[in-house]
Amino acid sequence: MEGQTFVEAEIWTVAQTDQGNVVLVRPKGSDLAVPIVIGQLETQSILIGMGGVEVPRPLTHDLILSMIEALKAELLRIEIHDLRDETFFARLVLRIEGRDILVDSRPSDAIGVAVRALCPVFIAENVVEEAGISVNLVSSLQTSESSRAEEAAAAPAKASSEAELERLRGELEKAVVEEDYELAAALRDKIRELEE
Repeated sequence: MEGQTFVEAEIWTVAQTDQGNVVLVRPKGSDLAVPIVIGQLETQSILIGMGGVEVPRPLTHDLILSMIEALKAELLRIEIHDLRDETFFARLVLRIEGRDILVDSRPSDAIGVAVRALCPVFIAENVVEEAGISVNLVSSLQTSESSRAEEAAAAPAKASSEAELERLRGELEKAVVEEDYELAAALRDKIRELEE
């Protein structure tokens, strides 16, 4: 759309809801988050990317980044730019030989690429206005965390940071393989805290 206004956003979290898995995209500094329903495989790939989990062979989103690199292109950002008939639209913004190129994408795939490349995420203001929900209501979308998730996310205060990070990464990888996305999200958040 011509004349659209975009705001920088973050991939706030991935959660399970009654409607399925959702990735919550939150404009920076906003009290709103945009829930985007995504499939199981996309959820797993996003969590792997967010957790920095190494896989023995490249997944689809790793392949996309390898192709971008092989083409000597640069991934500038992803944009979630439209919402029509309850379907979100996104794109990758690449720069090749000084030219910007827009590549159509499902939001889940664009996010899967962005979390690996650590590139900026932007969302159109009109999409936030139409689909944004209060971050205070987000907890009602999520199912309550299991006690296993709480235990895994609680790091002993005196534990060695490196040993704790390694343990949490192992548990994250196991949670992703077992498709326990609530646990994986809690572990990912704890890993982020320790890495800061």
